[in-house]
Amino acid sequence: MLTTAGTGHADPYAPPVAVPDMAPSTLDVRYAAERRAIEEALTTAQNIGDTDRAKALGAFLRPGRRFLYFDPRGNGRAVEVIGDLTRARRIAVLVPGADTTLTTFDTRGGKPWSTPGGGAHALYAQAAAASPRPELAIVAWLGYAAPETFSNDVLTDERAAEGGVRLRRFLKGVAAVNPSARVGLLCHSYGSVLCGRAALDGPGTTAWRQVTDIALYGSPGTAAPTAAKLSGTARIWAGRGTTDWMEDVPHVRVFGLGLGPDPVSPAFGARVFDAGTGGHSDYFRPGSTSLRNLTAIALGRPAAVAPGRPSH
Repeated sequence: MLTTAGTGHADPYAPPVAVPDMAPSTLDVRYAAERRAIEEALTTAQNIGDTDRAKALGAFLRPGRRFLYFDPRGNGRAVEVIGDLTRARRIAVLVPGADTTLTTFDTRGGKPWSTPGGGAHALYAQAAAASPRPELAIVAWLGYAAPETFSNDVLTDERAAEGGVRLRRFLKGVAAVNPSARVGLLCHSYGSVLCGRAALDGPGTTAWRQVTDIALYGSPGTAAPTAAKLSGTARIWAGRGTTDWMEDVPHVRVFGLGLGPDPVSPAFGARVFDAGTGGHSDYFRPGSTSLRNLTAIALGRPAAVAPGRPSH
């Protein structure tokens, strides 16, 4: 039986609603179905006094917001779309890291840009400012059960392996909706572990061949020994802000524990981009160097990405 975290009680929230497979003709149906599911979950949150969840879900229902997937059980999962998936030339998929839940989907610690929803909107605004017709759609993809920072789950890639299966399945849906679009994966913190596992297990599929860029930032590692193991035909990027505490995390992998080499190290072999002076939660801070470079990666403009210095 599903239970709420730490309570031992049955989860009061309903399971995900049935929706059709992703296709151009089904997107509006999915958006409408998930909106109704969010409304139902909001009613549940209000009835049981889950005030933080109710506040977050109320924000999900603001006019213009669209979700392709929603699961309110446990810490929750949600997949939001900004822009037109069917017509976009480029699609950026933001994969968040540890401690991401429905409650922290839009804001955390007074930094909305540190969340998948807030980061996606910051990226979209930066792309629109950089180009009058960016032809970009953005997906804030909380499609997995993100681990907690202070837990054993962040020491291994087990959660990432499960999430990687879900991410590859989602990319298959993206390919069905828009087979000509090119995809960039923007992967933060433990999300970069997930993207690494998806890349290790995914090449060879038609959907994966749409992925032209994988950006790893604030990353503890990817479980891959080198960028070449991840790449296929994709460009592998890595960046870390100069005040990101992730620099002090050991980058090793022994007997299945640890997540492998530092992605910004020369030995890993990624294209290192300038991530500015920000900390672990600042990569999408408006006006930042990291946001400008991640926007260029999302838009498929490698020549516009300012290089950074590899870590030694």
